[in-house]
Formats: sequence, structure tokens, C-alpha cells
Amino acid sequence: MDDPALPPRAHEDALRGLARLNAISRSHRVLWPRIRALAERLDGSLHILDLASGAADLPARMHAVAVRAGVRLRWTLCDCSPHAVRHGLDRARAAGLACEAIEVNALHGSLPQADLVMNSLFLHHFDGPDVVRILQAMRRAARHAVGVTDLRRTRTSLGLAWLGSRALTRSDVVHHDATASVRAAHQPAEIRTLAADAGLHGACIEVADAVRWRLWWERGPGEPA
Repeated sequence: MDDPALPPRAHEDALRGLARLNAISRSHRVLWPRIRALAERLDGSLHILDLASGAADLPARMHAVAVRAGVRLRWTLCDCSPHAVRHGLDRARAAGLACEAIEVNALHGSLPQADLVMNSLFLHHFDGPDVVRILQAMRRAARHAVGVTDLRRTRTSLGLAWLGSRALTRSDVVHHDATASVRAAHQPAEIRTLAADAGLHGACIEVADAVRWRLWWERGPGEPA
């Protein structure tokens, strides 16, 4: 899906397929308890920068959960693909999100500030030094917190990725990317080291479920953004 030569139709099919996988696996729930707690400390509202938003399916589903919880979320959607930016913005606005969308490459450009800077299923695309650079960019942009979720590199994850991708979409891109992503994923222990190298000292890194881990870091009192 990262191939810039991928035809727009194939890209759209892949985004829809990935959105189905995210919905079935309840990706939007992995960081939600932390996000809700942070929003409640900030008077019930939160500005979130979602890095590598893709089809914006995660913000759309999280928005629905937040509305039911009485939490007000404002979004900045970021992606390096102009096609994904347009696709994601259309979906987000159709779902009623208060949002904007920007095209940005986290390795080569600065990120706009937000209360929370997050990404989901993104870091496995990069090797260790680039993961550190991305986490550093997220830390600089975060006024209060950084949240990350990604895949675990296990046989269970690989089997579920293979089965789920073929059951939920006909996209050959998703069929390939689902298992390739698991094989490229960083283990929680590896992320702990990379997060420390990026300055996210004291970050909580834990297994979230059978296929994912999560990272949560909050800026300390008096620490400048």
C-alpha cells in the first residue's frame, strides 16, 4: 500500500479492506481508555493528531465511542499519500468529525502540535533508526501525550492476519500487506528500547491483546512541549 505507483482504484480497495480488518479487530478500542482519561483531565475535550490516518476509519469509529461517552474530540488527520488524505477527509466528514487533513511525511517534515499525537499499525513499516525519528517527531508535537499501537510478531498474529485478510477483502494488496506487516513488526521489548532512545522516558509499553501491543507516554509536569 505504500507503493506510490499503486493505481488509485487498487489503493481505495486496499483502504476499504484494511478498514474492515480494523473494525473486526476493534482497533479503535486499544487506546480508548487512555484517551478518555486524558480528555477528562482536560475538561472533556481533546485535540488528536492521527499520524498515517489512511482511510480515517479509526478516528471515525473512535468519534462514535467518544460521543456516547460525552467526550469532545477534534482531529488532525495526517498521511504522506495525497490520495489517502482526500479519502480519509471525505470519510471523516461524512462521519461527523471535527477535523482537518494534511499531507506530511513524519521522517522529513515537522508535525503540527496537538494534545495527543497517535498512530496505529504504522511503525512496522520502518527500521529502528526511523522508528526513533518518528517517535521523536511525535514527542515534539505532543502537548500532553503520545499513543501508539502496532502488531505483535507471533505465530498467532501471523495466522490471524492471513485468515482475516482473505475472509474480509479481495484486495491482493491487503492479502500481501497483512502478513508482511506481522513479519516486520517490532516486539514490545524492542519498542521499549527505541522509545527510550526517542526520549519517551517512562513510557508504558504493554501487550494489548492477542495480536497488538500499545505504548502510552505523557509529558511530565513542567516539561515544555
